[in-house]
Amino acid sequence: MLDTVIQATQRTMKAIALDHFGGRETMKVQILPVPEVGPNEVLIHVECAGVGQWDLFEREGGFAREFGIEAKFPYVLGSDGGGTLAAVGDRVKGLKPGDRVYAFGFLNPKGGFYAEYAAVKADDVSRIPDELTTQQAGAMPVDAMTALRGLDDTLALKPGESVMIFGASGGIGHLAVQLARRMGARVFAVASGSDGVALVKRLDADAVVDGYKDDIAAAARQFAPKGLDAALITFGPKSGGVARTRPSTPKENKQQRAKRRGRCIIWGE
Repeated sequence: MLDTVIQATQRTMKAIALDHFGGRETMKVQILPVPEVGPNEVLIHVECAGVGQWDLFEREGGFAREFGIEAKFPYVLGSDGGGTLAAVGDRVKGLKPGDRVYAFGFLNPKGGFYAEYAAVKADDVSRIPDELTTQQAGAMPVDAMTALRGLDDTLALKPGESVMIFGASGGIGHLAVQLARRMGARVFAVASGSDGVALVKRLDADAVVDGYKDDIAAAARQFAPKGLDAALITFGPKSGGVARTRPSTPKENKQQRAKRRGRCIIWGE
């Protein structure tokens, strides 16, 4: 079934696992079997695991309740990560043992990336570009796919359009800035604090403002006098809310309001 096997006779691994849902005290280092690899899966020797804010919700059983999943314990968290391929299933094409890869494995029934090894579907795995470290790539999948789905699937962003990215120095936001630029859009970025502004400027946004102290509305009007085409807004529990557009006036028709308001997607807590 496999093009290669784990070195020698290793059949167990260390993992941070739960025996039941609950607080952080439920996370314990355990010795567990290395996951079996199906014909369309790969086995990753994990070198880094992404840690997401949603891991707490999952650890407390939130996703299991929300999606009606009957959890199997020991339960290993970790929705994304990176490492080296240790084995590939016999139906897997384009990947081979030894490849540096990063992967997505949200609610993986075979266990997440808080372990020495993770078995995931080959379709959810990509090689790591030479320009990225394993740590950089391993922390990217969930946030990057969220940003891309927002820009491409939901906003249908097109080359030459203007887009505001609110929360541009955050996890999803800083990736959205880079993806939007690659899509050919003009990016108006709202970052948090001087360090956030400095980060987003390095990412080559067309305009960057500090959401803590700058006049966002005035800067947006200067950037796009006829109105922004789209907006991707992210915010956390401490953000104090999100930017709001002024209400439409009675004299405006639907087409005028649509042009001024554009398309918007909001993620928050």
